[in-house]
Amino acid sequence: MGNVKRIILALAVTTIVVGGLVGCGSNSSKKSGSTVTNDSSIAAIKKRGTIKIGVFSDKAPFGYVDSNGKNQGFDVVIAKRFAKDLLGDETKVQFVLVDAASRVAYLESKKVDIIMANFTVTDERKQKVDFANPYMKVSLGIVAPNSAKITSIDQLKGKKVIIAKGTTAETYLTKTYPDIQLLKFEQYSEIFQALKDKRGDAIVSDNTEVIAWAKDNPKFNVGVPSLGAEDTIAPAVAKGNNELKDWINTELVTIGKEKFVHKAYESTLTPVYGANYEENIVIEGGKLK
Repeated sequence: MGNVKRIILALAVTTIVVGGLVGCGSNSSKKSGSTVTNDSSIAAIKKRGTIKIGVFSDKAPFGYVDSNGKNQGFDVVIAKRFAKDLLGDETKVQFVLVDAASRVAYLESKKVDIIMANFTVTDERKQKVDFANPYMKVSLGIVAPNSAKITSIDQLKGKKVIIAKGTTAETYLTKTYPDIQLLKFEQYSEIFQALKDKRGDAIVSDNTEVIAWAKDNPKFNVGVPSLGAEDTIAPAVAKGNNELKDWINTELVTIGKEKFVHKAYESTLTPVYGANYEENIVIEGGKLK
């Protein structure tokens, strides 16, 4: 009987200990969740010593990886300036490569602090992320082969149009021209190869994107350089991260005093678009004129 009592007592003690450990694990999990939520606060970024910024790897001249494996482009230059002014050194930026469709998810999952991947501001996206003030303006454009030029959106009816998933082109065409057949790809590099391979009749994408590509590919022509409303491009942060958003807005005003975004254009975009296109793209100080 004494042995039975001892066994029962041992089981009771084990239950209490295990229960205590489970309780500790639960508290630790809650604490960990809280840490993740605050991971993109300015204090957390400074403690970490790096700022994680999502950029494109294949959208020259805005965000791309060069032959030496280095991040380059208009967005990248501005992102480096953010790192320099927040952390004292432009090399303190950790670039995270994203595609168009993953930009929102990377912010929501805390894989990045800021998205600087040619991100067009839309009402739909505002429901999921918070945009800072803009640094660039853009509209859509249409590029097609010289042998079958497209000079009007109406000419796309009955044709196959190539787009990148998760872009304003997809949203615009789906809502405004639902009868146009869309061929969708994950990567920007894929849409241009698809047009070369004649898998579609035209590409609809940001006008800055298609104009730059057509200049390097003379067999293709941008017959519609401006389609739809003029939109803005802005940095984005996770929903509710007002501290980081406000810092970016102040930073845009600060660097605007030295015309930094114009300088970024001149060093990265002038070789592609020329000086005459500068005022059609650049927004300085975070505000449209």
